[in-house]
Amino acid sequence: MKRRNFVWYSLLFAAGCTTGANFTNNSSEQMAINTPKNLKFAVTDVTGIKDLQRDYGVFRTILEEILGIKIEFFSVENPTAAAPALLSGEVDIVFAGPSEYLILNSRAKAIPIIAIERRNYRSIIVVRADSKIKLLSQLKGKIIAMRKIGSTASHLAPTKLLIDAGLDPKTDFKTVMLGDQGVQALKKGDVDAWATASDRYKNILESEGLLEKDFSIIFQGPLLPGDVFVASNQLASSFIADMRSQMIKNQDKLIQSLLTAKANQKYKGGKFALVNDADYNLIREVYKKIGQGDFL
Repeated sequence: MKRRNFVWYSLLFAAGCTTGANFTNNSSEQMAINTPKNLKFAVTDVTGIKDLQRDYGVFRTILEEILGIKIEFFSVENPTAAAPALLSGEVDIVFAGPSEYLILNSRAKAIPIIAIERRNYRSIIVVRADSKIKLLSQLKGKIIAMRKIGSTASHLAPTKLLIDAGLDPKTDFKTVMLGDQGVQALKKGDVDAWATASDRYKNILESEGLLEKDFSIIFQGPLLPGDVFVASNQLASSFIADMRSQMIKNQDKLIQSLLTAKANQKYKGGKFALVNDADYNLIREVYKKIGQGDFL
């Protein structure tokens, strides 16, 4: 908001020094200079153009219409590969989870555009219904299934919950990364607990043909910060501010376009919000506690 006010006050100053006609011409020319001819768009957890088209094709079309700019997909090999791509100018906009946002912000000086606040987005720790484990502290010496390294709701945030319960992630429990198959491992007894996102829990059970009554949620964490659209710092700040404004103005249409893909149902009921960087300190803290603070 301060950045936009600065631009506005600058324009008022220019208007006081020139005629109305000159102001119009100059501002139009400046807008043309600051607006890129096209944008390249990446998603940190989606690899391959085909998958990008499947999950974000409709969203890209709507965003193109809103911004009036051609948008091309850019495929990244892994969640952290977007950082060098931003630095080299190969990509302009990246949609990232909270943990990836911190990496992009730290390593590529990416500028947050807007966040999507997901409804009921929390970490939960699940055990079998017949388990004697009722408290997080009872997971000492146990095996816990998580989704993948760096996942906000299914790795970093639940690790923070376990740390807060007095457990050392390096010595007090074993973590295995099993993707969405963690629930099957829990059912079979291969692991003692499973960490996942609350807003995906029921969908995972349904897709695996499992029943809620066979499991018990022993802990539910606080609301987690949203996924973030970030921009390359090589884009003009005035253009980024305008893009932010347009996305907020058209958020219903944009979020609805995301929901056309099965993979994006987690955003149902979500809303756009300005990014408060301090909300992501929880994730920063976990990186430090697990010995990966230098990664940021």
